[in-house]
This record gives sequence, structure tokens and C-alpha cells, in this order.
Amino acid sequence: MTTAPERTADLYPTRGATEVLTERKDPVVWSAPGTEGPFTAAELSEFDRDGFFQVDELISESEVGVYRTELDRLVLDPAMRADERSIVEPRSQEVRSIFEVHKISEVFAELAADPRVVGRARQILGSDVYIHQSRINVKPGFGASGFYWHSDFETWHAEDGLANMRTVSVSIALTENYAYNGSLLLMPGSHRTFLGCQGATPKDNYKRSLQMQDAGIPSDEALTKMSGEYGVSQWVGKAGSAVLFDCNTMHGSGDNITPFPRSNVFFVFNSVENTAQEPFAAPIRRPEFIGARDFTPVK
Repeated sequence: MTTAPERTADLYPTRGATEVLTERKDPVVWSAPGTEGPFTAAELSEFDRDGFFQVDELISESEVGVYRTELDRLVLDPAMRADERSIVEPRSQEVRSIFEVHKISEVFAELAADPRVVGRARQILGSDVYIHQSRINVKPGFGASGFYWHSDFETWHAEDGLANMRTVSVSIALTENYAYNGSLLLMPGSHRTFLGCQGATPKDNYKRSLQMQDAGIPSDEALTKMSGEYGVSQWVGKAGSAVLFDCNTMHGSGDNITPFPRSNVFFVFNSVENTAQEPFAAPIRRPEFIGARDFTPVK
């Protein structure tokens, strides 16, 4: 008689009756000191301390033009708009995000595999990596809505089944990210504490959360305490710049009420030693275009 595999222990409880604070149990930088890669030792130390690191020119101006053209092609394609991987703004009905772009577009697949991109993820995570999620985020001018404060790991743990904090996001600016067009806000140092949120996960929560978040949202009291302890930083930068941030860094972004669009391409790299299991706090898995079940390493 065969038995079911033993369930991995839940190190980070969330979506319960109350909010729960849990001290991080995983490293931030997983590679051994002196491991070769794009980061210097000082830069890795800064990432370890703050939970994020900004690269002022990850890709060149000419490369930005190539990726902008590809982004525009996807956003304006009627077939792509009708695809379930496209998320539309509730108010303006403009495309907000397109998921799984590394599978939709050879252009973005090549960018994800670029050593300047994936090499940094490998250096942080200390192993080969696969893409847990990819997307282009488009914040058109005049009313594109933001994302409320959250930890990505809280969702990826609860709804996708990532057991450990061994995941890093790379967001590359394809338009200038100003301080006033809905740019990214982060709490430096917040990645050291996991905030388990209150409330159960509704079935098919992803259908609502990709447009407007509900489950997995910290309380005002918790955010007030965390912002008082850690402060708030803002990522601004020219097209071609990038920010890498740890999966548990508390972050969010405001609405874009300016005429200036904010478009980024976003890759989430997860260690091949931390592959997705069954959800820890959700009734069903999210679709694979949001939380991958293809663990093939990026080459």
C-alpha cells in the first residue's frame, strides 16, 4: 500500500482568524560568499539589508525601444486582449497586465534568460531558477489603479504553495518611473518579518485580486506599525533601470492620475529547490499562468 507524501511544515501561517507576525526563518541571500555573478559583495549586502536593490541601467536605451515595441504589440493585439492571461482595468477597460509573457513572446523570453537578469536571480537564490510568474504591467495615464500594500510571498505561499522565501522579483522599467505616476513603494527591512493576514481565501480569489485586492491585505494597524519601524522608500528611475526585491518585502503602488504611462516587465524567479506544492491557505491552486507548475530551469 502506498501512502501520501508527508506535507511540508507550514513555517509561515496566514489567512487565519487573526494577523500573525512570524520572524523570517530563511536566508535572504542564499549563495555562498564570493559566488560569482553580476552583483558585487557590497550590493548583495545591501539587498540582504533592505530587501531590494536598484540597478540604474540594466538594459540600454536601444534595447528599451525593442521591448517597448513588443509591449505595445501585445497590448494592442485584440486576440491577446481576449486571452485569459490579459487583465483589464475595471474603469478604463484598458489592458493592465499580461501574464506569462515569457511564453507568449520570444522577445521577452530572451530578456528573462539574459545573464544580466537571470544571473542576478541565481546569485541571490544560490541555485538554478525557474520563472514562477512573468507579466508586463501597464499603468496607462489618467486613472490606472494601484496595488495596495502586500507581501508577494504571502500570496505565493497561501495560494501557490511556495514553502520557503527563496524567490526574487525583477521589475524592469520600459517607461520612466516618476515619483508621481504610480511608482513602486517599498518598506526597507520589512522582509525580515512575515505578516500572516486575517481572513480565509475565497475560491477563485485570483479573478478579483488581479484587478482589486481583497484577501491577503494587512490591517491599517499593522501597516502603521511597520511603516513606523521600517520607513518607506520609492523606486524611481529611467527606462532601462530595474529593481530586484525579495519575495517578502512589503510593497505597493498608488494610482496613476498623470498623463504619463508607467510600463514595466516583471519576472519572478524561484529556486528549483523551492518548487510549488499544494496551497498552504487556499482551497485550490491558482492557474499556471499566474503560479507556474513548469519548473524547467531558465537557461
